[in-house]
Amino acid sequence: MDCRVIKNRRHTGLQQLSSFAETGRTFLGPVKSSKFIIDEECHESVLISSAVRLLESLDLTSAVGQLLSEAMQAQNKTYRTGTSTLLFLVGAWSSAAEECLHLGVPISLIVSVMSEGLNSCIEEVESLQVPVHSVYDHIDSRETFSGLSVSLYPSLQIPSGTDLVQKEHDLKDVASQSLAFCRLSRRPVKSPQLFRLQARFEADENTSRTPQTVKNNLLADTRCRKSVLTHSRHFSRTDDHQWISKPGELLEQLSAAAPKTYRCSDLAELEVGLSHGDPSSMRLVAEAVWLQRQNAGLRRGSRAVLLPFDISRIFTCCLPGLPDTLSCVCPGYISVLSMSSATLIKELQNQPVRVVLVEGDLTESYRHLGFNKPTNIKTVSESVKVQQDSSEELWTDHVLQVLIKFNVNLVLARGNVSERLAEKCIDSKRLVIGSVHESVLQAFAEASGAVQVAYITHMNENCVGSGVSVTTWRSVPSDTVDGISRMTVVLKTEGINLVTVVLTSPVTAQMQTKEDRFWTCASRLYYALKEQKVFPGGGAVELLCLTHLQSLAGQSVNKGNQDCSGWLHNTSSWLASSAALYKPTVLKSLADGWHRYLSTLLRNTAVYSSDSEAATSVQRHLQNAADSGSPSSYILNEYSKLNSVILNSGISDKLEPIPRVYDVVTPKTEAWRRALDLVLLVLQTDSEIITGLAHTHRSSQESEGLLFL
Repeated sequence: MDCRVIKNRRHTGLQQLSSFAETGRTFLGPVKSSKFIIDEECHESVLISSAVRLLESLDLTSAVGQLLSEAMQAQNKTYRTGTSTLLFLVGAWSSAAEECLHLGVPISLIVSVMSEGLNSCIEEVESLQVPVHSVYDHIDSRETFSGLSVSLYPSLQIPSGTDLVQKEHDLKDVASQSLAFCRLSRRPVKSPQLFRLQARFEADENTSRTPQTVKNNLLADTRCRKSVLTHSRHFSRTDDHQWISKPGELLEQLSAAAPKTYRCSDLAELEVGLSHGDPSSMRLVAEAVWLQRQNAGLRRGSRAVLLPFDISRIFTCCLPGLPDTLSCVCPGYISVLSMSSATLIKELQNQPVRVVLVEGDLTESYRHLGFNKPTNIKTVSESVKVQQDSSEELWTDHVLQVLIKFNVNLVLARGNVSERLAEKCIDSKRLVIGSVHESVLQAFAEASGAVQVAYITHMNENCVGSGVSVTTWRSVPSDTVDGISRMTVVLKTEGINLVTVVLTSPVTAQMQTKEDRFWTCASRLYYALKEQKVFPGGGAVELLCLTHLQSLAGQSVNKGNQDCSGWLHNTSSWLASSAALYKPTVLKSLADGWHRYLSTLLRNTAVYSSDSEAATSVQRHLQNAADSGSPSSYILNEYSKLNSVILNSGISDKLEPIPRVYDVVTPKTEAWRRALDLVLLVLQTDSEIITGLAHTHRSSQESEGLLFL
């Protein structure tokens, strides 16, 4: 069991945040390590592969733990991405705040300078945003997505003539540990939609330099690595053919050239860039987007209708125990039912089905929200159970009569369903499905003409929908799900705007991880299309924040009091004068958090053998960025250059273009804000508590404690 010494005389809340965050540092970066959480009481274990699932599995009884859990849940519920970044930055900036306190910085200055520093970083990185326009222009046919699936699975174009394929078994060992999907091919699989820049890349190569010159230039900067990473968000191609230069030309070009404006106008390229090393999940998301557009075209009578990606009309159906190859995307709604309904479903397959939609529970005791029970009425009975049973039996018979009257074959309920009613409906050739999401009911209402009702006994002919089809997808073996044989059915109707993604895995423990990764990819694409902009991936944004904070700290040292009083608005004269002394210290501590983030990120790429080596690499880039005179241009160029070095290892005779990698904008910046807001909240809360302690009356035995994780 991991534990950490907590010093009670110091800010225990910040120390607890650092301890909690340390447990999730392996989830940052492309090579993630899964964890087993073991319950010491019942000796049960669970496999987790994300920061959110980690905190859900831990016993967070402290107030700080609850605040951290709420922040993580809020980020995950809203964006479904950015939680690993949030958790790590909480720990990094908690340590930074502790260091500031140790150096005697007033708490009010820590709060104000850190807040202003992060806001300044967010404004600075706006210059790196990549516009996303006209991405639907290249998906007029399904071939685009079939090509996408081909290009996603290799995840990387391997140059011809290289012996990197011989190391494929080493990569598979890393991929199995990180639960990532990486595949290498002996020949590059080319897609015109994703690698259109190759012609310009090769043209520039032929006119300005030879392959041998490029190879020598790359070998001069780093040694050959054994590990190979594919489509990692942490190393990305962010510009065109001008990224690779002759020796000695890079800094001159960066100083003379103005930053270019980039644009992403291809949906397939955007999907690959947002996959972040998970091509199988993004392939399913791509198929869901294509089906949604096809369904929209059918409803409008034209396939050219352009509608945004509607993530609320996508659902997942998890089937553990089945091979991964059975994962697919289907139009309509897929539900898992018991085998007792098999005979009924076979009969319903060959006939049109009429449906009724219930927006609450389908039970005798259900009452809608706001219902007021009659007052001053008492029921006296010798046997309450007999009365309840007879009441439910009468209600069940009444519901069944209503269904028969309107010839309803299918009932979809948002809440729970009475078991007795479900059994009687099966006997009368009627299918009842409960726990159906509200969006599913709304989709069937729009497509079938049904009207949702609160009580099934209140429905009329106008509430019944028609045209729904019921088909069997496949049966699930009994040894895969709780030892019970089950089957899956597909419910759909013409023009329904509903897509179900079937997720399968032979390992039941990995099912939750697979579902989380799918929703993460879907959310990235959704917010990229919604905001019409993305960030370049590969840690470029974080590195720019680091260089910007170091620049601000240097300016504060050089300019002194004059700029400090203007930088902190509405402050007292004492605070303004103190800011001249402490502002560089706070900014440096905040920058140290970014430095730790980037070092850990590089360490988790399986490229650097130690933390110190990764930190040295970050420091070298910082120095080069400062010397270049244009940190943003240097960062984009150097990350692209680093990408080529690691992936090609200087062996190939011909460099192949690497797809660009992107990050979503708002989820990333909101993760930064949530992390710092939580740290500052705990910092100020700790300060109020510590102020009231009588330190002189405390014994030495009470000064320290243990925090068990």
